[in-house]
Amino acid sequence: MDEFQRSWLLAQLGPDADSADLERRFFRLRSVRAVALEVLGERRAKLLADPLKVTVDGVVTMDLQENLRGIERQIEQVHQVPPPDGSDGEDDADEALEMTWLVSTRRYR
Repeated sequence: MDEFQRSWLLAQLGPDADSADLERRFFRLRSVRAVALEVLGERRAKLLADPLKVTVDGVVTMDLQENLRGIERQIEQVHQVPPPDGSDGEDDADEALEMTWLVSTRRYR
């Protein structure tokens, strides 16, 4: 992973992301978009594993629903923003091979 790819990942995931962990994931997945989506998916799963809203009457209320919505918006943004490496296999799979047959316009009698 080069410096440009690393800076793109840090821009998507925040400056506190572990660079060594990102390197290992990139070596395994071979795409910076896949790395970003995997990290964001883990963050989303961690939020969903615990209750999103906890209330202790008269003491405290903790609501993590907006955090979940924020991560889901981030996942959508990573899907839409082109990655710096251009090696993302998802875009290649969507392209279809098209073939056109040329037919002569002259008719024979």
